[in-house]
Amino acid sequence: MSSLPLLPMAVVMIAGPQILSAIFLATSQNWWRNSAAFVFGASLSITSIVTIVYFLGDSATGQRGSNDTLHIVILVLLLVAMVHVYRAREQSEPPKWMGKLQTATPRFSFRLGFLLLGFFPTDILTSTAVGSFLVGTGAPWIDSFPFVALTLLLLALPSLTVLAFGERAGAFLPKIRDWMNANSWVVNEVVILFFIAMTLNNLVG
Repeated sequence: MSSLPLLPMAVVMIAGPQILSAIFLATSQNWWRNSAAFVFGASLSITSIVTIVYFLGDSATGQRGSNDTLHIVILVLLLVAMVHVYRAREQSEPPKWMGKLQTATPRFSFRLGFLLLGFFPTDILTSTAVGSFLVGTGAPWIDSFPFVALTLLLLALPSLTVLAFGERAGAFLPKIRDWMNANSWVVNEVVILFFIAMTLNNLVG
């Protein structure tokens, strides 16, 4: 399936403030409603951006009859994403606004999910690259669904962990949060490099 190479990009989507927010919300008051609202907001923004990019790119490709430009656009987006991830690597502490997530409301959680997954620099670059990649490889729009679904599943994992393990989840979720906060940039760079290699192969193949 053409969607399989896109699945690792779901890690780039959530590694950083995104998964940290999901963990904070999973341990907040009214955690179930907050987590559900957060994931729902994320689902709308991710799907919207991938869809818009896909159909705009599909229309443009139909006019030019060539996918080379799209592959070059993807490479530029990925390189910009790599630079952004590298420059943000020294941010070892979560943003101060995350302290408010312990008392968040479902409405606030929905807005956070929508804005964070839709307009955070790395995420909007990744979603745009995914939509462009599907167009460039001639894949149908529906092939974006596995990427979106995996991203949402990863965002839901903290709340699913609380649902499965109850209070015991409170013992190891903070450790996962700290590890992701310190090492997520490395994971992101590896995944982006993989996607760059795959795009170069499509461009010169």
